[in-house]
Amino acid sequence: MPDTDIDKLPDDVNALRALLVDHLAHNKALEQEREKLAQSLEQQTQSLKDALQKERGEHAATLKKSTAREQALKQHIAVLEQQLVALRRARFGKQSEKLDEQIHQLELMIEDLETTASPPPAPETDAPVDKPERKKRKPLPEHLPRETIEHGSHDCCEQCGETLALIGEDVSEQLEYKPASFRVIRHVRPKYSCTCCNSIVQAPAPSRPITRSYAGPGLLAHVAVAKFCDHLPLYRQSQIYSREGVALERSTLADWVGQICHLLRPLNDALQTYVLAASKVHGDDTPVPVLQPGRKTTKMGRLWGYLRDDRPAGSDAAPAVWFTYTPDRKGKWPAEHLATFSGTLQADGYAGYNALYATGRINEAACWAHVRRRFFEIDQVQLNSFATEVLREIAKLYVVEKEIKGKTPEQRKAARQARAGPVLESLKTQLRTTLGTVPKKLPLAKAIHYALVRWDALVRYVDDGTIEIDNNPIEREIRPIALGRKNYLFAGSDAGGERAAMMYSLINTAKLNGVEPEAYLTHVLSVIAEHPVNRVDELLPWNVKVGS
Repeated sequence: MPDTDIDKLPDDVNALRALLVDHLAHNKALEQEREKLAQSLEQQTQSLKDALQKERGEHAATLKKSTAREQALKQHIAVLEQQLVALRRARFGKQSEKLDEQIHQLELMIEDLETTASPPPAPETDAPVDKPERKKRKPLPEHLPRETIEHGSHDCCEQCGETLALIGEDVSEQLEYKPASFRVIRHVRPKYSCTCCNSIVQAPAPSRPITRSYAGPGLLAHVAVAKFCDHLPLYRQSQIYSREGVALERSTLADWVGQICHLLRPLNDALQTYVLAASKVHGDDTPVPVLQPGRKTTKMGRLWGYLRDDRPAGSDAAPAVWFTYTPDRKGKWPAEHLATFSGTLQADGYAGYNALYATGRINEAACWAHVRRRFFEIDQVQLNSFATEVLREIAKLYVVEKEIKGKTPEQRKAARQARAGPVLESLKTQLRTTLGTVPKKLPLAKAIHYALVRWDALVRYVDDGTIEIDNNPIEREIRPIALGRKNYLFAGSDAGGERAAMMYSLINTAKLNGVEPEAYLTHVLSVIAEHPVNRVDELLPWNVKVGS
């Protein structure tokens, strides 16, 4: 409605009223239009706000995904770096099975260099020669047999013929080697007849380890030790013997090994009983490839080892290790092996032991060496990190163990509680604090979790002086098996794995007790065929007096 000039307003009341009504209607229409515009503007503003908020959310989500992807990539790189270090250590590090071969090559190089650098032998002369001072040579072992050869024995003087008087002698010793050789033992049993009694008298035939076999106990022991201690396969032994002019087929040697194991089975059973009668044993296992009959492939069997050795705790009980073979690594096997055992089992984190711990009959003691190994691998990637600090703290625990080795359980317990206890409490706090700040997928978080989840088992040794800080004792007994695995590649069957376990048990136990394995087995095989089975304990290595 156009603006109205006040001077032109009508004088008529009705006309003025109509004009006012039109003006009010126009104002109302303007107000409605203003409200519509305000409402439309508010809707547009809200729409813009919503669109902006949505765009901001999308950008935030994209940024979050990008950040998460970047973090995951960093973690993946860290994991790969950790795996790379572990693989390098496995291939080139000190735990590699190739180390023995590398050492062997170095030894050969040193031998060649020493041979090349060795001066030619000087001509013998009575004139004094100025010699540089050399380190005093160790005397030859007293237990070796001596053969005396006397040179220049004279009764009379060659110039005047007078009798010579002995005023002394010079003695020098030379170490000589006589190659191992075969010999035939002829057992002769004369027959006597009594004409009065009309009877024949003859000594009974001596017993043989293997019935109707010409193999003597010394030869059988040598074959067994060469295979299971020196890791020399039977076919190689057959080749070596043939150079001596003695034809011993591999099949013959294999039959002998089977007969030996049959003879020694009661002794192995006695060894098992002795080991599992302890209040604490170390347990571990290692893979053994086994040929599958009828196939050209191998399966992975397991050799389980259980060690009884309380010498570090001042015990006089003889150490012993018992090995047994299984076709796989299922948890039922340790449950079967330790069915009669009650006490403390010191082992790694293998889940198959959990069912045993759940019974309450067996206590778990974990291994600090496994914990240390995980942090060591991280430290190889990230020097001077938190892993480095953890390694320093663990090193303090091993300093205590070195100083209390051989002391009584009570003394060990007191020293551990006083010195190792505070270190462990501090370490546990550091591990918990750090775990909350490290991404779960990083190796450091996994190493910390590995330690914390079995913390009670790791610190159990502090309050029990008979327990060790780690499981290294049994790992040392299992480690030589890797060399044998490399030499003979695989066991021929499950029965072959069982025979290997038996021989490893007796040979390693002999070595633990300072008994020479071949001399030990020679003695045992010479008497076990007629030895009372209820007194087989008398033939365990620590009860036999042979060369050490």
